[in-house]
Parts: sequence; structure tokens; C-alpha cells
Amino acid sequence: MNLTKSSTGEEIIPLAIAIHELVNKLPITMRATNSNGVRIEGGEDLETNYTGPILEKVLKDGKIYNETPDIGPYKGTPVIVVPIIENEEVIAAIGVIDTTQGIYSDIMQMTKRPGQNKPNNTKGDFD
Repeated sequence: MNLTKSSTGEEIIPLAIAIHELVNKLPITMRATNSNGVRIEGGEDLETNYTGPILEKVLKDGKIYNETPDIGPYKGTPVIVVPIIENEEVIAAIGVIDTTQGIYSDIMQMTKRPGQNKPNNTKGDFD
């Protein structure tokens, strides 16, 4: 698979389905910069000409967004959308729709492993 700024919804289905499986079949949306993309739910592609408001923001800004859209099929449902960047240019965006209403995000935060604690060697020596 070769993902480009012009990849169509049909062309990106295999990647979107793979990510959909990785996140325990939470709904996925994905599109390239110059073409609308896909909406995946329940292991199936529901739409191959999809775009959404948060996908559009990510494509424009190249930043990660974790928010709740106020329009579209996922209105009122938290989404996390990330850019796919190649050669310092946004070529696509992919989002996970958190149909657990935030529980998925909360669990991901709670299960992060704590960082390695470094010893405090700043106390100095006493002579």
C-alpha cells in the first residue's frame, strides 16, 4: 500500500480496517489531504467518500485533536484524530471515535506505566 495525499477512500480501506482491529473495533475515520476517505464501523466500511470536521482541522493544522464534534455522524462523541506526516507535510488524518464516551481514553491514561524514577543525586556530600 502506498498512502499519498491523493489516496481515495477505497485505497485506504485496508489500513483503516487494520487500525480498527487494533483498537478493539472502535469506529475509525480516515482521509487523505486531497481526497475524502472512509468511515469504518463493526469491521465494515460504511462510507468511502467521508470527511468530518475534526479530520478537516487536523489536515489544516497538522496537530492532534482530542475533542467532541458538534456536527456530523459522531456529534457528541469524543474523537481523537492524528495527522499522518511525511517529509514534514500532512498527507492524511486518521481518527478513533471513542464510543465508550471517554472510558477508552480514561483507561489508556490510567494504564500508562510510570516513568523510570531517577535517583536524586543533588543532595551533595557532607564533610
